[in-house]
Amino acid sequence: MIKTSDLVFRTMRIDHLPHIWCPGCGNGILMRDVAAAIDNLKLQKEKVVIVSGIGCSSRAAGYLDFNTIHTTHGRAIPFATGIKLARPELEVIVITGDGDCTAIGGNHLIHAARRNIEITVVVFNNNIYGMTGGQYSPTTPAGEWGTTAPYGNIDRQFDIPQLAANAGASYTARGTAYHTQQTIKAIQDGIAHPGFSLIDCYSPCPTYYGRKNKKGSAVDMMKYQRDHGVPAEQYAKLSDEEKTDKFIVGKLSQNEYPGYTQLYQQLIERSQE
Repeated sequence: MIKTSDLVFRTMRIDHLPHIWCPGCGNGILMRDVAAAIDNLKLQKEKVVIVSGIGCSSRAAGYLDFNTIHTTHGRAIPFATGIKLARPELEVIVITGDGDCTAIGGNHLIHAARRNIEITVVVFNNNIYGMTGGQYSPTTPAGEWGTTAPYGNIDRQFDIPQLAANAGASYTARGTAYHTQQTIKAIQDGIAHPGFSLIDCYSPCPTYYGRKNKKGSAVDMMKYQRDHGVPAEQYAKLSDEEKTDKFIVGKLSQNEYPGYTQLYQQLIERSQE
């Protein structure tokens, strides 16, 4: 078992801590899970690139002690695509939020999945735009409230892993801030997978989403994840009635498709013949 203190000193910029996330936010836990997955795989620090966009989640790039780039809103995935094409030997990991990834960045998500570019996308999904004041996002459940949905949201929410898998992602999984070991394993497997990987991680936001929707304290929101998140093998054994208020934690889909950088290199070689 890795001691968190040892992991912090190995993988984070100590002089940038403590972080600025609100008390009770799950982003710090999920950042630690990303760091633990990298550490478990014994990846060389200089061979890892962390790419983030804009939003609460994207602050993680400033704390993680790897090659990091903090990009523009919704554009983390195309920046990561460019890095991977230029330097295919690097492990490129995107840390993004539900709004950053599926609203302004939604088209980039779809096409990166379609190409099966060999990057890993970790979504810190808190069902809201936290940094800019609590606007509803593409993952805010229908009927829930936000500052831009004062009478309740009428949009259906995105299922991010299903969206990515249907677009062509060859590995998808779900994690939560509560299920740390399962989440670390899902991220670790996503990084090791030779294709486009997406791990959708539920992060409690007690400040904006929780307060606005009367979800209780941060502890209450973590208990909800505990009581409703079910490992994939257990979920398969539940009846349809038992599944109605549960969600899967762990691997959701995995396929073997040629990776985009592999195909791109083959194209280069053919053009030089």
